[in-house]
Amino acid sequence: MSVDFAHAWVLVLLPIAALPLLRRRRDTLVFSNVAWLPVDRVGRIAGFVWRALAVVAIVCTLVSLSGPGRSETEVMRTGRGAEILVLMDRSRSMDDRMLTADWKQLDPTLIRLQAQSRGEQKGQVARKLLAKFVAERPDDRFAIMLFSANPIHVGPFTQHDEVVQAAITAGGVGRGLSDTDVGWALITAIKDFDQRRYTGSRIILLVSDGGAKLDEETRRDITEGLRKNRIALNWIYLRSVNGPDFVSAQPDENAAELVLHRFFQSLPIPYRAYQAQTPEDLAQAIAEVGKQQNFPLDYPERIPRRDFSGYFFAIAAACCLLLFLYHAMQLKSFR
Repeated sequence: MSVDFAHAWVLVLLPIAALPLLRRRRDTLVFSNVAWLPVDRVGRIAGFVWRALAVVAIVCTLVSLSGPGRSETEVMRTGRGAEILVLMDRSRSMDDRMLTADWKQLDPTLIRLQAQSRGEQKGQVARKLLAKFVAERPDDRFAIMLFSANPIHVGPFTQHDEVVQAAITAGGVGRGLSDTDVGWALITAIKDFDQRRYTGSRIILLVSDGGAKLDEETRRDITEGLRKNRIALNWIYLRSVNGPDFVSAQPDENAAELVLHRFFQSLPIPYRAYQAQTPEDLAQAIAEVGKQQNFPLDYPERIPRRDFSGYFFAIAAACCLLLFLYHAMQLKSFR
């Protein structure tokens, strides 16, 4: 165990603790013949005890003032889970509403109108379910990143649930922008793993309702980054009312969402797409992600510095109390 002192200079005053051991003038009494005096064993013991108590009280007081403690350490823990970076779309389209569970029973010509007034906002539903997802996975390490025109780091990798929950909540502040750059957001998310030691399963969880037609350089950077850092990619695709359907799409369709999906399928890493059109679909998709990512994970845990000053103060206070009682008994005996 490594012990440090916040104010080590105070220890220079420790020689003061020798003061109670020095003989005082009143300790010397003149007798004509000390051989006539009986041996006072109790007195000698009492004299030794009160001096020892005084020394311990001074030493403990000075040590406590120096701020002793156990240094901050980092220990390796082993659990089951993953390092998950949640990359959440914060563009304006995420403020649109999702379809309700009964949308198939509506008049097809009125679906778009109904979607604007009946369902919950995509971003709101996603944040609520992600918060539950995080709470149910205590062994995972989460990082939160939002993006629209630019990526925004909201929460670094941590295992502290309250930090992650606050980062998810922060994603609902204000309104999103109209521009979206999925490529730059992915590259930035991948770079978050560059300096991290590989300890187990890693995934980027992309939560978005839009796609992109990426240029060749961006595709190359994403491919190389995912491969080098051994990152799996999961995309929870929040399909809009008129958005393309991954299941029934034709090979010749070239919507941005389909182009991005096909690029992800060509990556040399594990990739899964979860299409969600209603809150129920989204809940099922997030639950499926939880089932897939449950592997052994080694992760470092930072143990904060532990302060021991209180223990030394308590010992010093106890010694002072005993000294007070000792002197009170002496005064009583003199009377």
